[in-house]
Amino acid sequence: MKAKYLSLGAVALLLFGCKDQASSLNYPETKKVDSTKTYFGEQIADPYAWLEDDYSEETMAWVDQQNQLTQSYLKDIPQRKKLVEMLPKYWDYERYSSPKRTKAGLVYSYNDGKMNHSVLKLIKDGEESVLLDPNTFSEDGTASLNAWSVSKDGKYLAYGVSASGSDWVTIKVKEISTGKQLPNEIKWVKFSGITWDEKGFYYASFPAPKEGNEYSAKNEYHKIYYHNLAENKSSLVFEDKENAQKTFGAELDDDKKFLFIYGSQSTSGNNVLFREKGKTDFTTMVSGFDNDFNYLGNWNKGFLFITNAKAPNNQIIWVDPNNPDKQNWKVIVEEKESLLQGAKLTHKGLVLNYLQDVVNKLYLLNLENNELSELALPGMGNIGGLRFDKEQKHLYFTYEGYVNPNSVYVYKDFTKKPEPFKEVQLPFNPADYTVEQKFYNSKDGTKIPLFLVMKKGLKKSPNTPCFLYAYGGFNISIQPHYKPDRMAFLNAGGIYAVANIRGGSEYGEAWHQAGTKMNKQNVFDDFIAAAEYLQKEGYTSKEKMAVHGRSNGGLLIGAVLTQRPDLFAVALPKVGVLDMLKYHEFTIGWAWAGDYGRSDESKEMFDYLKGYSPIHNVKEIEYPATMVITGDHDDRVVPAHSFKFAATLQAHQKGNEPILLRVDKNAGHGAGKPVEKQVEEFADQWAFVMQHVGMKL
Repeated sequence: MKAKYLSLGAVALLLFGCKDQASSLNYPETKKVDSTKTYFGEQIADPYAWLEDDYSEETMAWVDQQNQLTQSYLKDIPQRKKLVEMLPKYWDYERYSSPKRTKAGLVYSYNDGKMNHSVLKLIKDGEESVLLDPNTFSEDGTASLNAWSVSKDGKYLAYGVSASGSDWVTIKVKEISTGKQLPNEIKWVKFSGITWDEKGFYYASFPAPKEGNEYSAKNEYHKIYYHNLAENKSSLVFEDKENAQKTFGAELDDDKKFLFIYGSQSTSGNNVLFREKGKTDFTTMVSGFDNDFNYLGNWNKGFLFITNAKAPNNQIIWVDPNNPDKQNWKVIVEEKESLLQGAKLTHKGLVLNYLQDVVNKLYLLNLENNELSELALPGMGNIGGLRFDKEQKHLYFTYEGYVNPNSVYVYKDFTKKPEPFKEVQLPFNPADYTVEQKFYNSKDGTKIPLFLVMKKGLKKSPNTPCFLYAYGGFNISIQPHYKPDRMAFLNAGGIYAVANIRGGSEYGEAWHQAGTKMNKQNVFDDFIAAAEYLQKEGYTSKEKMAVHGRSNGGLLIGAVLTQRPDLFAVALPKVGVLDMLKYHEFTIGWAWAGDYGRSDESKEMFDYLKGYSPIHNVKEIEYPATMVITGDHDDRVVPAHSFKFAATLQAHQKGNEPILLRVDKNAGHGAGKPVEKQVEEFADQWAFVMQHVGMKL
């Protein structure tokens, strides 16, 4: 069946200001098909199901027309040109990662502020050199570095290359001393690390997809392989033939004597198997998938694991490899009121990273006498990237805030303040901005944290533009973090607000569970309450508020847009999960059922999902200005979610505000996107926001 499209010329409208343009947009005609699916006796229409075939000529032609309409609209917004010119300066500062000690030397990522992709650098014998430059991977900059690992002897670097932002990775190997590329190349790797032993490395992959379905086909039968470097051959290490929908990871212990296999059925909870080197049979340490278990290191002839088993805020246990049954586990660090977010084993004991009201604090636990001491930090913010250098006995970590870009610090002595790994000159002064934390009550009375970021001296006013962001899912906490693009909005007089709603891990597993499955409405209620709080307290008004979320946060914005379209002026759902009845049918979507539930698991779950699924709750009413954003190579949340949602909104919009679809070409879910493409995307995003909240640059 052929689609009936407007001619391309008809899309290029003569425009006289974007407000007039919004009321006269001629959307590309989107055909409807007679497609239905039956759930528990109820037929659900899916008129835009044909858009799920994202690489058909018909779909690609429709996407091109949508993009042309969107760009013709955005190009006439005067703020956009200024944004394209000013945004790059906020990326223009040197950036580093926490360095990792390897046999080859100290390895870290580096960006001089003008690079599309950070390079890997090596410090050896006091000399620095470029180990790997991802900017050479492709001419257009859309290929990126996904993972890397130096061999145990320090001779080789194995690294993963992702094309166009896809989750699919090709592992390659180079000789470090000569820079020579080895013939070893492994394709169709996904959701995998690279774990070396003496002769090769472990990795995980799915079977190769059928041609034409690489970015949308369901990913099943994940397997662990071992690649022998000298033989350039891979052999199967572990699989589960009886269960197609599991993912696996491999890790070696500190002494490289034991291989751990982690299995997961969703994005949280894993089992643990292990075997000693030279043996073929695995021993089960954890059989179920109810809790998270992550290896920390070897201590006292056993393994240390951080887990939320019987401890929603996490605890650390010791496991005897000779007696790994849970009745023999010993608790080394008991659960506290605050979330234990991570830990690192050092020569002085365990460094514990706690999250208290969405701000990190570090403590050192002496494992000999159980003494606990708080460590000095550069400031209040987000602490991560803990890496211990056993050779120099240094602990590296990253510090970041809403107006403090990610910086690397090192403890050379735990009794003293940390030192900067490298001094960084910023293109702005963080002291010119203020960051406040507020708390507000959600619909059911739950207290929710809210960060407000703004220029110092900005007066509270209903006329102030406000950009509200949240995520609310998958046990992920949204902590203070710097984003270069938001500086333009702050400098123009806006308030950037982040609501730490339920579904994340801000307050442990209980906080996470309170925003999952039949509790998912809590997430939307928390966000709605944040918008109402900001307006009631006089920080902004409905006419000045924009809302944004990406991925699971895109679902959040889609749900809030369909539940409370009266609450804000602009909505930006990005790479969102928007068809809650079919999400599990694409790529890795089945792994999200732990958070969402599935429409085919029960009548009750089907009814609940249908009740908030954004695509299924669009009505013929007035919607605020909306730009739905996705990437054509997104194989995490397939772009069909965004295609179908945009088409549905365009067909039902009864107001004058625009409903636009922006599809980034040769781009995926977000990871690895070159700076040039980020600047284009954010110039479009902020221009759209500024136009519809009445903001000038």
